[in-house]
Amino acid sequence: MQHTYLRYECADAFSLSCSSGSTPSVPHSSSILAFLRSRGKSNSSNHPVLSLAGSQLIGYDLRRGEPLMKIAHREVLSGGVGTDRALNSGQIVCLDVSEANNRDDDVKVATGWVDGSVRVFSLDSKEMNRFTSSSSSDDASQNGLVHSLLHGNSNFLGSSDEFACKEPLLLNGHGSSPVQFVVFDKNEDSVGRLASAGSDGVVILWDVVAETGLFRLLGHRGPVTGISFICPTGSSTSGMDGLVTSGADGLVKIWDLNGQCCVQTLTGHRGSVGCLDCSILCPPGEASSNASDGVDSKKKWRLITGCDDGQVRVWSVEDLETVNSSDEKESTDNDEVFRYVGSLQPPANFSSSSNEGIASVHFHHNGHYVGVCRANDRVIEIYAARSEVEAQKKRRRRLRRRREKQSVAANAAEKGESKKRGLLDDPESDDEQDKAESKEDQLVELSPDTVKAMDEFEFCGTIRATHKIRGFAFTPALERGGGIRVVVALATNALEVHSLPKPSKNTQVAVTSEKVSVLDMYGHPTGIRSVSLSSEDSMACTVSKNVVKIWNVSSRSCLRSIAASSSGNTSCYCLCAAFLPGNMHVVLGTREGHLLLIDVASGDIVYREENAHDGAIWSLDIRQPSPGQETMSLVTGSADKTVKFFEVESQEGENSRHPMLVHARTLQMSDDVMCVRFSHSNDPTKRLVFVASLDSTIKVFFDDSLKFFLSLYGHKLLVLAFDSSDDDTILASGGADKSIKIFGLDFGDTHRTLYGHEDSITDLRFVKRTHNFFTCSKDSTVRFWDGDRFQQILLLNGHASEVCSLAVSRTGAFVLSGGMDRQVRVWERTKDIVFLDEERERELEEVFDKVDGSKRDENTSDVLLRAQKDGDEGLDADDETDEKPQSEAAVKQSILSVSAGDRIMEAVELADEESKEIAAFKKLQEDKSGDNRRAPNPMLFGMDPSQYVLWVLRSVKSVDLEQSLLVLPLKHVERLMHYLILLLRAGKGIELCAKISVFLIKAHQAQIVANRTMMTPLRELQTLVRMRTTEIRDTVGFNIAAMRIIARIANEKKNERINYEEKSMKDIWAGLGKA
Repeated sequence: MQHTYLRYECADAFSLSCSSGSTPSVPHSSSILAFLRSRGKSNSSNHPVLSLAGSQLIGYDLRRGEPLMKIAHREVLSGGVGTDRALNSGQIVCLDVSEANNRDDDVKVATGWVDGSVRVFSLDSKEMNRFTSSSSSDDASQNGLVHSLLHGNSNFLGSSDEFACKEPLLLNGHGSSPVQFVVFDKNEDSVGRLASAGSDGVVILWDVVAETGLFRLLGHRGPVTGISFICPTGSSTSGMDGLVTSGADGLVKIWDLNGQCCVQTLTGHRGSVGCLDCSILCPPGEASSNASDGVDSKKKWRLITGCDDGQVRVWSVEDLETVNSSDEKESTDNDEVFRYVGSLQPPANFSSSSNEGIASVHFHHNGHYVGVCRANDRVIEIYAARSEVEAQKKRRRRLRRRREKQSVAANAAEKGESKKRGLLDDPESDDEQDKAESKEDQLVELSPDTVKAMDEFEFCGTIRATHKIRGFAFTPALERGGGIRVVVALATNALEVHSLPKPSKNTQVAVTSEKVSVLDMYGHPTGIRSVSLSSEDSMACTVSKNVVKIWNVSSRSCLRSIAASSSGNTSCYCLCAAFLPGNMHVVLGTREGHLLLIDVASGDIVYREENAHDGAIWSLDIRQPSPGQETMSLVTGSADKTVKFFEVESQEGENSRHPMLVHARTLQMSDDVMCVRFSHSNDPTKRLVFVASLDSTIKVFFDDSLKFFLSLYGHKLLVLAFDSSDDDTILASGGADKSIKIFGLDFGDTHRTLYGHEDSITDLRFVKRTHNFFTCSKDSTVRFWDGDRFQQILLLNGHASEVCSLAVSRTGAFVLSGGMDRQVRVWERTKDIVFLDEERERELEEVFDKVDGSKRDENTSDVLLRAQKDGDEGLDADDETDEKPQSEAAVKQSILSVSAGDRIMEAVELADEESKEIAAFKKLQEDKSGDNRRAPNPMLFGMDPSQYVLWVLRSVKSVDLEQSLLVLPLKHVERLMHYLILLLRAGKGIELCAKISVFLIKAHQAQIVANRTMMTPLRELQTLVRMRTTEIRDTVGFNIAAMRIIARIANEKKNERINYEEKSMKDIWAGLGKA
């Protein structure tokens, strides 16, 4: 009989506040922060900010400085295995939030993933108001924190049942290329439109309401780094609906979405364009003044692009109607929508710590300010928009200064004199700025009379963070004094909130920001080196470099965050940690050779054993006291080739309640010690000490006498981790040779060597009272093994980088894993049974699916290059590229669409067989003149043939519907149209049937025209589609009119008091529907 096991699945992940750029597998994106703004709280300053946190989004309350909610989705394993409740194993790259309006009460959050998918989450406004209300409790059951997704006690935006109903909308179109940017169309006339761009150079436009893709735009030869929707000033007359995209190929393209073509390409960028943003300029006070003067001011759209050359270029959006009607413009310039107006230049006395390119550019929500951040820099440059009067004044001043300089230069040329500047002369800011702009103007030949970028923008101030900046976002609301607040995501896995006051008009000095708050409690600044659990599994300790954090395992909340330091306040690099018995103190081993004792209650370092070793302490272990012993022992292994034993005793004097470490014994080794462990025996005469050294062997000693017992050899490289079972019969070890060896502790023989990891094994832990164990590796996986049957049970994916440490609970109910991606994942044991044969088949299917999917995925650059190579030699490359299509279908063929097409073909065939059997049965009954009814077919779930076909069509996702219909051959298309006619006659599934009918006719137009037998069904189908859609339109219009009447009556009578004695509740709606 086959042995079975219980499945472990990921229940949660924590210790990650901002994951952008933390791992090389996740590309950088400038859209990593976004604010949630629900309807009814637009003027409120309490807007939660969403931040990327690996596989999920975390919403933080900036006032209280704590997390409010987690947004994630459940992962469904292939093959029908698992509980379908586990946390997903993907990584989020970018996000965007739609603004709530009157048409939709839900706030939609779009996320781009590293596997090429786009997921759109829908958040109910009532839930948002409950989370953002100031009266919400601090209890974890009220703030939306995920406790356990597997056992049904999660509070993810409600109960676990609501979580199942709130699965996100999945949009697949980028293949396996990471999605680097997603953006919603903020225009009120375009609701539910979303654009996504990936590293494959493709931009896809989605309709979120219809849950389908509209089309994809082709043209970029590298990753797309930025997207922005535009509606120019003349959009109402010219009808242009535009989209701006920037790419790593150094090009910025303007697309006409109505024509699905590129109308302009902005060149001149000397390098990759890293980011862009487009918005309407709205300087402070300009809108109110124009409204009071009765002036109809046109909207000034400005596009700002950031390039690797460090230049921030500004482009103005021209009014197409004005450009086309102008007689001065040449015919070649009529199609230009964007015009270059200069670049943003900081003052001459401004110095930046980074000389790299621009990483992020963002407009403020009101259009007053612009923020610019460079790559690997700690400074954000803030520019403020000038009013039209101030911009013209600045332009006239610049022109006057230019004329003065030209006259001085002309006089000096006549006299033969030239001005010489010394090294210590003070620079003139205006002159230096003009020189910097003139270099850029020489490339694009800007006219000096035009309004330049620095005429419309002025340098306002800087925001200086404590570490390198990964991204930033402006808060939606302004401060009372007119200042702004900026949330900054740091490379140290923390968020900072900075406040920049409004500069005074009298002073010309740039203002500096003030740090308001820091959110660094819930994340490690560097990778996690060690994870340990308390004896009752209620607390967990994680260490990274010089930070130690104590967590509540049940609520995932951080209890203490301690900075590890020596007596001279010198930071220490922590390598290992363990709880002392009693769970009141934690002992740490550092790279400097120190041992630190931390009090969990106070968070203070109560004892330091400095220079306990002369080298780094790589490992430590606690010996639990035996029934007849009261003393506790600690063993440490170091790079100084020694193993030291310490006794845990109480301190004297005022600190008597705190323990101290007393050195007892030393075991000298011939090589550096990499790992050390105690055995689990309670008998002091049978207790063993295992020591792994640099010579790739494990030496076994008796604990009481330190006599040599066994030498376990077989690894080709050094051993990094090992552990023994509870009964001390076997020992499993893993090392840098990627192998796992199982030794018997009776004679030291090797039972088996297991392979499975693709990189060095970093930690190994046995499950209590079993011979099953977990291993983690630098290949970012966690694996579950059976030590008796020598086979792998489970492969657990989820980490984005190497996994360094494991911690198994005393009952084996859950496992904690921490790695260099700075997150801790919780793997919980479920009730789902694992069959090894099915697990191996599922893993093979996933491998084949990846190989099959990689064959279909091909970058646009590869397509264009191949087309250029296969083209005629006499044709120009540019002419050939222009002939290529610039758009195509949004969704490509995938495994899901092919399987959906197979289901539709099978449904049509079953419906045909059932129809024939029904016709034969009716004919037989007519001949026998019987009234017996035919039993329904269980294969069709008791449905009619046409109803069963409709049920199958509805089961196909809207995104995969069109591609699944293309799989059908012409014979099945004819039969499907027959069932569509039957459904339309009965008035069932009218919208879906009309959509499928139109698509099939477009896709198979040539075959349908050639086949004259389909003319009659098509005429009937045309009549039915028109009739049924007209009925639906009339019904919807009637209902909308009725709801407007009800709303008007309710508005008129909302202040009217009802006398319940004279009028009963039944008479409220009396006479409402009468003519």
